[in-house]
This record gives sequence, structure tokens and C-alpha cells, in this order.
Amino acid sequence: MHVRRTKIVATIGPASSSPEAIAALIAAGMDGARLNMSHGNHDDHKIRAALVRDAEAASGRPIALIADLQGPKLRVGALDVPLKLERGTTVVIAGEDAARDDDLPISPAVLGSVLQIGNDVLIDDGRVKLRVEAVERGRARCEVIVGGVVSSHKGVNLPGVPLPIPSITRKDLDDLEFAMELGVDFVALSFVRSGSDVRALRTLIEARGSTAHVIAKIEKAEAISSLDEILAESDAVMVARGDLGVEIGTADVPLLQKRIIARALERGRPVITATQMLESMIHQPEPTRAEASDIANAILDGTSAIMLSGETAVGEFPIEAVDVMNRIACAVEPSLDYRHEIPHADDVPTIGQAMSNAACDIAEALSAKAILVPTFTGRTASAVARLRPRRPIIAVTHQSHSLRHMALEWGVTPLEIAETDDVADLWVRALAAARASGVVEAGDRLVITAGTAVNIPGSTNVIKVDIA
Repeated sequence: MHVRRTKIVATIGPASSSPEAIAALIAAGMDGARLNMSHGNHDDHKIRAALVRDAEAASGRPIALIADLQGPKLRVGALDVPLKLERGTTVVIAGEDAARDDDLPISPAVLGSVLQIGNDVLIDDGRVKLRVEAVERGRARCEVIVGGVVSSHKGVNLPGVPLPIPSITRKDLDDLEFAMELGVDFVALSFVRSGSDVRALRTLIEARGSTAHVIAKIEKAEAISSLDEILAESDAVMVARGDLGVEIGTADVPLLQKRIIARALERGRPVITATQMLESMIHQPEPTRAEASDIANAILDGTSAIMLSGETAVGEFPIEAVDVMNRIACAVEPSLDYRHEIPHADDVPTIGQAMSNAACDIAEALSAKAILVPTFTGRTASAVARLRPRRPIIAVTHQSHSLRHMALEWGVTPLEIAETDDVADLWVRALAAARASGVVEAGDRLVITAGTAVNIPGSTNVIKVDIA
């Protein structure tokens, strides 16, 4: 039986906020639970986080808890009733502070300083399209190019228009403080434009004494040009295809998705592919053939995780959506190739990277049943996972936060062991945990890569062939 390697992240919302629903999501294959700070309130998210932790404890499997910050996103303000815009008509948009009774309010109020005649204004992922005809005193008269219904708080994009908004807004700071209190494992930063955006968030997280990792969401044109810098600063990245498609054009997203995944793999960073993966399953119990192909292609590209948004947050078939992802991954993964990669001296590989390459090669040559990785931070497991070996990766640690970080690592089964400072005892405990997990059986051949300096991050220096 194939054990799924690609991880699944599900957004927790009104459709999945009961103990039974979250337990069922985990049973169906959820590895990470996302709290979308763009929707809901802190009380809602606190309840959902507690339910995830309870279900995690009951399942005995680590689940990564992700707080997804809204970021500097323009949104439609509060409307008494949805507004229907007809093609060919005009509408005035304005920052909330300058909006009049018949205007369409946009928050935050920066439109007057950035819009110019000819700019496009896209609402609700481009379902409604406006073009600016005139700008005066913070208000812009626009022609409706593509009509539709606009409701409160829908997203607004200005393709190609830089926004003079900090990468971390006042709302984000409030949400971050709340997320730190919840003890989240990852914080996703929206609309990242540069590595400095990621550094700013990491500084805030570390100042609060948190071990949370940073996920940089790639959804702006500026992020593409700064991708290497962003990858260097982040712990993981997300291909956020919704806003990315609106910003750069839908036709360019598939190739960019492949390039981002490839660059993330080269850097050894987990990469999540997100947005509209099973959009039809919000209202239908089965996906379209195109959606199944989309998920399969993301897996073949090498994505570490695939993410559901509205499908599990507000959809009618949240459990079925996770199950579909699980089945597609299990069908596709056996065809993945091992990313055999011997680093050259010119590449200046770390010892851990060189050891992980060698461990994977030995495991392949000997047809080992699994690769066993005792680790303190999870970095060695990440270095092994980036090569996409055909053997399961069993990572053991006594650090609970490292277990949850590794929950999003491709192919990694994270297991908890008791702390020890003796390397021989560490290997014995690691082998016992591997047998108990059911991934390997007594007598199976394993390749172990670890460090003789126990509990010291970055000390990997040993490869050992052993029998479970």
C-alpha cells in the first residue's frame, strides 16, 4: 500500500468547526490546519485552534497549525446590500475616508495616491473589472469593463500598481499577537514583496519567544523578481495562485508555479500550492477532471503540500475534498522520480546537505525500507526530503514544535521520542519508534543519517546502515 508523501493543508472555517469535522479531516489525511485571518474573528479562530489541538492529540499525529495573515490587501468596504455593476456603466470608487453615499468604498484609503487614468481595478479575483477614467481628491471614476455583483469585503487588485502600504499592517500586528498566544506553528505572510518583508515578520515572531516558522506567500509580481532573496529568508513558501493570477495574468501562472516549486526545492524549502484546487467541490461531491489534473501536475512538479481553502472552510463537502486530494496523490506519487543530486564543491554545500545526498543514494542502492533521521530542528529531514527519495523518511525528535514543522515536509513521517544526550541511545530509540510506527518492520534495512553531537542543530555527520 502506498503511503502518501505530499502533505495536505485544509482551511478551517464555518463548515469544519466541529470536533467531529476536524477529526474527520485528520482521518481523511489533513496534515496542516490553516486559520485565515482575513475572515472570522479571534473568538472563532481560538475555538478552531483548540479543536485542532484536541483532535491532534486524539489522532496521535502532529498537525501543523498555520495563521495566515491578511497582509496589505485592498478590500471593498462594508456595503448595506451587494452592488450590481452593469458593463458599460460608470462607478466611483474611493477610500473609505473619502467615499460618498453612492461610491464604492475601498479600504485601506490609498487609492487617491496611486491610481492613474487607464489603471485596471479588479474585484473578487477579477470577476469584476473596472478601468479608471478620472481621478480627483481620492476618488476615481471608473468604467465597468466586466460587470457583476460586488459584496462587502471582496478583494481588490491593482495590477502593476505598487501600493504604499507596509507589508505588515496594524490588523496583521493584532492578528500576529493573537496567533502567538495560540501557539501556531507557522505564520503565513501575504503579498510578500521582498526578503526584508520576511525578515520583519521573523523579528516580530522571535521577539515574542515563538518558534513559529514563516511562510512567504508568492502572489505579487515584485515577489517573482525577488524570489531568491525571499527563499533565503523564509522557512517555506506558498504559490498563492489566486492573487498571483490576478496580478500577473492567469496565462502566466502555470509556468511560474513550476519555476517557484523548482527554486524552492533547490533551496530545500517546503512549498505549498494553493487556490482553487478543488473549487467545484464547494458545491459538488466530485471534482472536475481538470481539477484532478491540476492537483496531479502540482505533485509532479514537486510541491511539498497542496492546500484547500473555501472547499473545507465554507464548502458542502469538506471531508470529501481532503479524501479526493489524498486519492489523487496516492495515484500520482509512484511515478515521481528521485531527484538524484550530487553537490559539487563549487556549490559550497553544507555538511548536512552532502550527507543527505549520500544517505539517499545509499538507500536507493541498497533498496532500504526507509531513511531514518534523528533531528533536533527538522533541518536534516528537510534536506533529505528535497531530494524526493523513493524511500519513506522517518524523522524522530523530542521537540514538539519540530514535529509540527515537519508535518508539512514532503515524505516525512514525524515521530516523537524521549530526549537523550547519548548517540547510541538515540539510535536505539529511533529504531524502536520506527518499528512502532508500522512504517518498517523488524528485520527491515534502514539508512540512518544523524549527528554524533546529540541535540546540537546542524551537527549531522554520520550515515549508518542498520536493521530495524
